Amino acid sequence: MARKLMKGNEAIGEAAIKAGCHLFFGYPITPQNELPEYMSKRLPEIGGTFVQAESEVAAINMVYGAAGTGSRVMTSSSSPGISLKQEGISYIAGSELPCVIVNIVRGGPGLGGIQPAQSDYFQSTKGGGHGDYKLIVLAPSTVQEMVDLVQEAFDLADKYRNPVMILGDGMLGQMMEPVEFKEREIKKVDHSSWATVGMGDREKPNIVNSLYLDPQELEDHNHKLQRKYDEITANEIRYETYNCENAEIILIAYGTTARIVQDVIPMAKEKGIKLGLIKPITLWPFPYDVFNDYVDSTKAFLSVEMSMGQMVEDVKLAVNGKKPVHFYGRSGGMIPTPEGILENVIEVLGGLE
Repeated sequence: MARKLMKGNEAIGEAAIKAGCHLFFGYPITPQNELPEYMSKRLPEIGGTFVQAESEVAAINMVYGAAGTGSRVMTSSSSPGISLKQEGISYIAGSELPCVIVNIVRGGPGLGGIQPAQSDYFQSTKGGGHGDYKLIVLAPSTVQEMVDLVQEAFDLADKYRNPVMILGDGMLGQMMEPVEFKEREIKKVDHSSWATVGMGDREKPNIVNSLYLDPQELEDHNHKLQRKYDEITANEIRYETYNCENAEIILIAYGTTARIVQDVIPMAKEKGIKLGLIKPITLWPFPYDVFNDYVDSTKAFLSVEMSMGQMVEDVKLAVNGKKPVHFYGRSGGMIPTPEGILENVIEVLGGLE
């Protein structure tokens, strides 16, 4: 199949459509606006439905309703907009409904700026809304990965009846790269046991609910959810490693930052420094166990982020005090440079001698 040059935000939209998503509810916010704009044009062409809601709160509750029918549905926003959706996201997770949520992250806190950032890591992976729930969080680092992971996200959402978040950033959303839309079978899932699609031949209607007034019933529900999260953790962790065998320092980075780190590795080699990279693709569940493969052979770990330091906490949990863990980050829309990262690597190495 021929490759096509597309902007990241638009590629997400086309990937969702090819995955069988015919419903989109959203509200404008920079830097993800090209995605709802693209869906507003494409969905009517295929008999789908696009609604620009009156607010982010309204949009996520429209997703809640559509997901209750078992339909493939998506919404998107950028950081402050995702914050407004958090109550609805918790309801969707609590009701065990499948959907895909795209966050093209911008700098914060507050209104912040419209430049790329990774400062929504905590919000995405630690449950930005209320209660004990988890999102599957996928972090692409290229436009092609955006396409592939969006299509995979719908399958995972259906498989586990759980919201899946695509965590990108303003740079990935705006950049243009060649992409290929591979032929994928849209997996048919039987939603009849829970979806609100009419009585059919059932004796009782299906009811979508996240309200449990009896505390024992709610605790039982939480245990049921946790068993599902344990299953996801056992089966769905995704990551990539580069050059980690006998690396002096292993860098950990995801998304746009992982692309930059890959440029640092050959620069360091010219200076006689061997660097490795662990690139988490699932930010939740986080690939804790892969660190065990390298903790004995490396001198230290360095988390590189477009934030003030968020993923570094999961890196510390993974390393568990066995080796030093360092952090290098830029924030507010500032993007780490290969030169800045390499300078920090040299500083870390100097401190270890």
